[in-house]
Amino acid sequence: MLKYIVRRVLTMIPTLLVVIFIVLFLMNLTPGSPALNILGPDATQEMVEELNHKLGYDRPFFVRFVDYVVNLVQGDMGTTYRTNRSVFKEIVTRYPITVRLSILVIVIACCIGIPLGILSAVKQYSFFDTAGTVGALFMACIPAFWLGLMLVLLFSLKLGWLPASGTDHWYSYILPALTQAIPQSARSMRMTRTSMLETIRQDYIKTARSKGQIERKVILKHALKNALLPVVTMVGVDFGFILGGTIVIERVFSINGVGTLILDAIQTKDIPLVTGCAVFFAFFYMLVLLIVDVLYALIDPRIKARYRGQKA
Repeated sequence: MLKYIVRRVLTMIPTLLVVIFIVLFLMNLTPGSPALNILGPDATQEMVEELNHKLGYDRPFFVRFVDYVVNLVQGDMGTTYRTNRSVFKEIVTRYPITVRLSILVIVIACCIGIPLGILSAVKQYSFFDTAGTVGALFMACIPAFWLGLMLVLLFSLKLGWLPASGTDHWYSYILPALTQAIPQSARSMRMTRTSMLETIRQDYIKTARSKGQIERKVILKHALKNALLPVVTMVGVDFGFILGGTIVIERVFSINGVGTLILDAIQTKDIPLVTGCAVFFAFFYMLVLLIVDVLYALIDPRIKARYRGQKA
């Protein structure tokens, strides 16, 4: 297992290099220059060229790419163009908000979607199954930004129960989390239902029932454990999308997270800040996928035995 984890960690390095290259390349293709965005349209050409030279933007693209990678290895993510502050400090001050929101979203989505998916599979073709499937399709089609605005109108403006913006209190996260968790729970429900239906039709489930075990034990002990593998995969992959998807939610609810930070950085063409945010997103996404692979071994003994066989 340890050997596998080390190998997976090492594969993160070329992936991060590709991410850095793509982000820098795309930012290089965008019109304008950092100096022009900072100084404004009234700045003279001499002022723009002088500031671009100071920022290092006038150097060749590959030189800037290599310099960024070298500095990153040394622990330097650069400084922002506008505030001249450390990119790492800018991200660290905001990243806990985004991570906290993302974790809350995935927890709510799992708490809603997985139990409903299990019940829907156990009671297949019943009224509950039909209603749940239709409801899941409806929730999956709801745009997050529209749902967020509707929740603000209802719970903030009409009822006055919850704040419409900010993260000053713990309950400030409720509306943003629900905005993204409701569509996400529909996906969790559908995946859980499909996986459970495939599992409960297996021969070992029929054998467990023929031995006289109660239905609850058959479902929770035998079927659910094996049906969780694709669900865990989906949750891990979706967590990465949720991290990036908070950009829309943070805009709707005026949350000062990394999503808002990277949008502002793109608008001002703050290349070090955009690249730093992308590196953080990519690193945490790959870290979540690694955790998912480790959870595989804890859920399925066959995968754990395979890891041991590789070690031997």
